[in-house]
Amino acid sequence: MLEAPTVLDVDSGQPVPADGVTLGELAVRGNTVMKGYLNNPAATRAAFADGWLHTGDLAVQHPDGYIEIKDRSKDIIISGGENISSLEIEEVLYQHPSVIEAAVVARPDSHWGETPHAFVTLRADAVATVCGDDLILWCRERLAHFKAPRHVSLVELPKTATGKIQKFVLREWAKAPQEVPSTIEH
Repeated sequence: MLEAPTVLDVDSGQPVPADGVTLGELAVRGNTVMKGYLNNPAATRAAFADGWLHTGDLAVQHPDGYIEIKDRSKDIIISGGENISSLEIEEVLYQHPSVIEAAVVARPDSHWGETPHAFVTLRADAVATVCGDDLILWCRERLAHFKAPRHVSLVELPKTATGKIQKFVLREWAKAPQEVPSTIEH
């Protein structure tokens, strides 16, 4: 049986206020949770600190107990000291009628530390009419300006055999933009 999940402060390990705003890490425990990582006791100890399985998901807890996942901890973009959720940007991009797929990762930036870089696959009938500038403007109209991607690459997204987008490949592409086709910068 799974016990009630909780959201824990990353530094103190204590539950965050159930205010729908305070960000923490989703943690679960119960007899249906894995026992650990095979042949990796160090990773098992880290994952099960304080008796909770630390999922790596950043979340908030609402007053009614509902837990809303905001992003994976490794996918949060820290730009000028502000946390930006890659999922939030992806949700806005998916609202664009010409976007089939979207993934956002951090791109190193000498001034801001990191900025959002969007990788987008467009519908075939939109390839000639929609450009990266259009998608940046779309995001700026729907997000705080600092959250909008500064870079857009119109590409086919790399995927695993099961269809999961390979964000680790996109992170490498964002570090070496000269190797990514169709990059639009702003």
